[in-house]
Amino acid sequence: MNTRRFAPITCQIRLGCHIFCLLLLMSVVVLCQEANDPLYRKNPHYEHQLQLHAIYRTMQTDVVMLGNSITFGVNWNELMGRNGIVNRGIPSDVLEGFSHRLSDIIQLHPAVVCILGGINDLYEDIHVDTVFLRYRALVDTLRKHDIVPVIQSTLYVSPRWKRHEKKNREVAQLNSLLRRYADLEHLEFLDLNAVLSKDGMLKDEVTTDGVHLTASGYACWRDALEPVLKKYAK
Repeated sequence: MNTRRFAPITCQIRLGCHIFCLLLLMSVVVLCQEANDPLYRKNPHYEHQLQLHAIYRTMQTDVVMLGNSITFGVNWNELMGRNGIVNRGIPSDVLEGFSHRLSDIIQLHPAVVCILGGINDLYEDIHVDTVFLRYRALVDTLRKHDIVPVIQSTLYVSPRWKRHEKKNREVAQLNSLLRRYADLEHLEFLDLNAVLSKDGMLKDEVTTDGVHLTASGYACWRDALEPVLKKYAK
């Protein structure tokens, strides 16, 4: 038998196997990279908002509202009836995402940064202690740049929101750690749950869906925040 006629076919089969293995390896590498990406990188809103922040012409501000979709959901200058407030809420953002974009906030040279976060972290099943440590690192960085951090309590969710009982217990634990830290470091802790929640749950009348706020919810937040801004901002 003349085996030379089969040689090209054998080479083609081997080449095909090599290409298949290479493509399979590349797919595995991509999947591993995606799995190892920070949580904030998986947020479809994150890069879009950062690109918008980069083209905004505001170079300096008195106050930055730093947070997730709850912060994002209102015009803060109009709500507070004053100028000099920049909204840096990003829907679905987590504390690691806050920290990653903190340099952009510091470049605005604010006197005050009001922080509201943590609920998305908890719903990603990040441990309360880890969430607290990330929160504290964020606050410590602001203080090193002579910026006054205002720690706003992580809001409870209402019974309409998924896994509300377990997550509200974690919210209570996180707020306890944050309040204790604020007391020890003589920092401002604004307990928004005192006006927005009852019996460890967000009030139905201040939420649209169990976690995001209605107009009346933002009005309660405004009234609680106003004395703090008068104290620290122009």
